[in-house]
Amino acid sequence: QVQLVESGGGLVQAGGSLRLSCGISGRTFNPWPMGWFRQAPGQERESVASINWSGGITNYADSVKGRFTISRDNAKNTMYLQMSSLKPEDTAVYYCYLDRSSSQRYWGQGTQVTVSS
Repeated sequence: QVQLVESGGGLVQAGGSLRLSCGISGRTFNPWPMGWFRQAPGQERESVASINWSGGITNYADSVKGRFTISRDNAKNTMYLQMSSLKPEDTAVYYCYLDRSSSQRYWGQGTQVTVSS
């Protein structure tokens, strides 16, 4: 059973930075693509960034390009989201996910990010 645990959320002022982590337990080898979604109050969950198993292919939402960086350390079974130049509109609960197959996606429990103006 794969379990994902996010950490690193918190309160930060606009223009600041945070780094989210997503730890993977239950597997010692993790060859699957992963990524981050976020959900703001009253809004649908939206994709933020994704990364393939090797880390060589990444994709970003237009709203975060140039400000956020997704990465992973497979030796540590951990994925990261470095967020810089944060804006109040980045305020949301951030969820990491792992795609074990096209029909099997695992989710973390979410971590709150709040950006004050």
